[in-house]
Amino acid sequence: WICKLLRSGLLRGSFIPPKDIRQLRDLTRYKRKLIQAISSEKNRVQKILEDANIKLSSVVSNTFGVSGNQIIEELIKGELSVEEMSKLTKGRLIKKQEVLKEALVGQFEEHHKFMIQASIEHIKSMENIIKELDAKIKKKIEPYKEDCERLQTIPGVKEESASSIIAEIGVDMDKFPTEEHLSSWAGMSPGNNESAGKKKSGKTTYGNKCLRSTLTESGWAASKTKNTYLRSKYYSLVGRRGKKRALVAVGHKILIMCYQ
Repeated sequence: WICKLLRSGLLRGSFIPPKDIRQLRDLTRYKRKLIQAISSEKNRVQKILEDANIKLSSVVSNTFGVSGNQIIEELIKGELSVEEMSKLTKGRLIKKQEVLKEALVGQFEEHHKFMIQASIEHIKSMENIIKELDAKIKKKIEPYKEDCERLQTIPGVKEESASSIIAEIGVDMDKFPTEEHLSSWAGMSPGNNESAGKKKSGKTTYGNKCLRSTLTESGWAASKTKNTYLRSKYYSLVGRRGKKRALVAVGHKILIMCYQ
């Protein structure tokens, strides 16, 4: 049946962006994967510290901040005492030195040192690759600089989000007849499941996962802005629909703005 439809010219072609947009898409998606991998490695380091009974996260809000990094480096070296390591803190953590002493008392063995060192080296190598990707993305986005700047006028959309949006949908909106077509393709449209006058599940349709996550992140950022329509939209929905559905709805509005 599909073959018959194709022969009759009744099937609409898939959306295939130009070559330069496809290359930009590869770069932005790879960067996203690396960022996720870095988060996984940081969680692994945290797990190893917990295994050694080092409760650093209970005192330090960001384990990989300035103070946290210094303490982890000294734990690996094993040259400083607990009291000396607690004095490496900066800023607000200076007041928590006594608590930090208790948190750093554990069974930190050679195995833990090796595992954490391996994870830190892996994180550094991925961060270096991300720097190279940023340079490539900046070069690829240069022909679309005006479009990128215009997208950043939308509340919640920053330079990185704008680059990801362009990488996923391109800049030629003639490929999508209406904003509804684009929303459906992206998987941001609410489902239309009605039978016998009864509305059933309104779950969003299947679509572009990368674009969906970018729009959801932008929706979260937009909910934190002041005196904007998107913030009002979020708070009008979050009470009765929940955070996740409210963010998808705000992301849907952002996509419509991108289309326009």
